Formats: sequence, C-alpha cells, structure tokens
Amino acid sequence: MSSLFDVRKQLAFYGAYHSHPVNVLIHIFGVPAIVWSAFVLSTQLPPPAFLPPIKHVFNEHMVFETNAAALTAVFYIIYYFILDPVAAFLYTPQMVLMLLTATAYAQSPDGIRNAIIVHVASWIAQFIGHGLAEGRAPALLDNVVGAFVLAPFFVHLELLFKVGYRPELQKQLKNDVGIEIARIRREKAEKRRSEKKSS
Repeated sequence: MSSLFDVRKQLAFYGAYHSHPVNVLIHIFGVPAIVWSAFVLSTQLPPPAFLPPIKHVFNEHMVFETNAAALTAVFYIIYYFILDPVAAFLYTPQMVLMLLTATAYAQSPDGIRNAIIVHVASWIAQFIGHGLAEGRAPALLDNVVGAFVLAPFFVHLELLFKVGYRPELQKQLKNDVGIEIARIRREKAEKRRSEKKSS
C-alpha cells in the first residue's frame, strides 16, 4: 500500500510503458485531451448525493459545478500532492482550467458529441503510440487504476523535467525505469519459455 504514495515507484511503473520519445510526445498532447474530454462527458453523470449543489459561472467559457468531474479533479490533485507537493502545486492551475472549461463546454449544443470525438481520437493515438513506438501494450492493461491516475502527472513531470525540475529525481527515475523495463522483459521471456515447454 505504501508504494501507492511513492513517487519513484509509481512513475517507474508508468515510465516503463512510456520510454520512447515519440510515444511520450503523443501522450503530452493526448493525455490532457483525454482528461478534458472525460470531464466533459462526466458532467452528464448524476452529481454525488453528498455534495451540495453549487454552480458558479465565471464566464461563458469557465463554469464550476459540484459534479463527478469536480470530485475526480479533487481526488487527483490530493493524490498528486502526496506524490510530489511542488509539482502538484504547479499542476493545479492546469487541472482547474481543464475542469472549468470542460464544464462550460459540456453545456454547448455539440459539446458532448465533440468530446466523444476528442476522447476516442486521443485513445486511438495512445494505442498507436504504444504499438508502433513502444512495441507493447499500454500500462492500463496491467494496472488500470495506476495508468488512469498517473498519466496526467507523468506528462506534467516530463515537461517539468525538460525545464530543469528536480534533475536528481529525473536521473533516479531514468534508472528505475530501466530496471523496470528489464524486469518486465525478463518475465515475458520466462513466460514464453514456460509456454514452449508446456506445448
């Protein structure tokens, strides 16, 4: 359980599935699009009964409501603060902006239809990136929760690392990712050998 809150272990797991530069680039654009469109779509879910009905319109492009999207955003941010408080603080404005614009966009005439298109297209891009660049299935097939929750933060940290954020952590993660990739490859090779023996 403690590994859930270990930033190195969590990002090493995710990074092992996202080590190719082309795949990382696809995720830098695709993951925020998936999160934003998911927020749009989740506004259609009934709001949690324990949340008071609050709605505030900042302008036509930014709206806040107590809904499933807002609850999800709060959960993500809390988890990110546990993993890395500074990086989470820097990510919070992006998460808030995605939430507010998604809630507003969901109320536009074609909002839901367009969000579905963005969501599906972004997922297709992710799978293409994994299949062509990484040559392996995405992380969600091995750890659904970890993949969905970690993806936005992984992308955020990738961008922060490019501007010099915590170079020691970046170095440690590169080493951890290399070890994790070697472990996964070793397990796959052992599995293939055992399958050959059984056949």
